[in-house]
Amino acid sequence: MLVNNASAFYPTPIKEATQNDWDELFNSNVRAAYFLCQKLADELIKNEGAIINIVDTHADNPLSNHSIYNMAKAALKTMTKSLAKDLGPTVRVNGISPGAILWPTPLENEDGPEVMQARERIMKGIPLNRLGDPEDIAAMTYFLAIEASYVTGQVIKVDGGRSLN
Repeated sequence: MLVNNASAFYPTPIKEATQNDWDELFNSNVRAAYFLCQKLADELIKNEGAIINIVDTHADNPLSNHSIYNMAKAALKTMTKSLAKDLGPTVRVNGISPGAILWPTPLENEDGPEVMQARERIMKGIPLNRLGDPEDIAAMTYFLAIEASYVTGQVIKVDGGRSLN
């Protein structure tokens, strides 16, 4: 099993983004995952393995001022579907699209009114009315890697229903 979870994440407003931002975000989110899959393809085929790519909810619902990151995650989502076709029938390739799992910086260590309003806004959009836990992602990873023998080319949202809004 291969889990591609490496990622850089930071804002790239259109008027400020640089080619270095592009390279860092695409290299960490897509390029590394692709070439790691390529290097391990023979071993994964031999062992009827699985690849799990950690995508992001922002591949489908872009985050403002993060255009390069959003595009990189969308590319990773498409790579998941493409490799499912290319490596089937012996290797299953799926993705997980986490929603709000941990409070992002600066929200995690602040309690000011703006931060509290941002937290409230996020929580109102989650039908399960809670943040997810890293264990929720781990459980889906296990399911896709071990139990889901007839699932490939899918990106599963683990977001408490937030994507419904």
